[in-house]
Amino acid sequence: MRYAIVIEKAENNFYAYVPDLPGCIATGASIEEVEQEIKEAIVFDLEGMREDGITLPIPNSQVEYIDVAA
Repeated sequence: MRYAIVIEKAENNFYAYVPDLPGCIATGASIEEVEQEIKEAIVFDLEGMREDGITLPIPNSQVEYIDVAA
């Protein structure tokens, strides 16, 4: 499966979350680190759902960029 992630710059690190997996979050000192951490968090979250017999959420979020004049 392919899940969209959102990465935001925090004051001293980076923060990532998965819109289709509420509560699935990660932090890291760099973008590369937070990407690896969120990937591990997604796998952990999905494994827990499988073990609990929960149907895995189908990814349906998409990310687009919009250009605007500032």
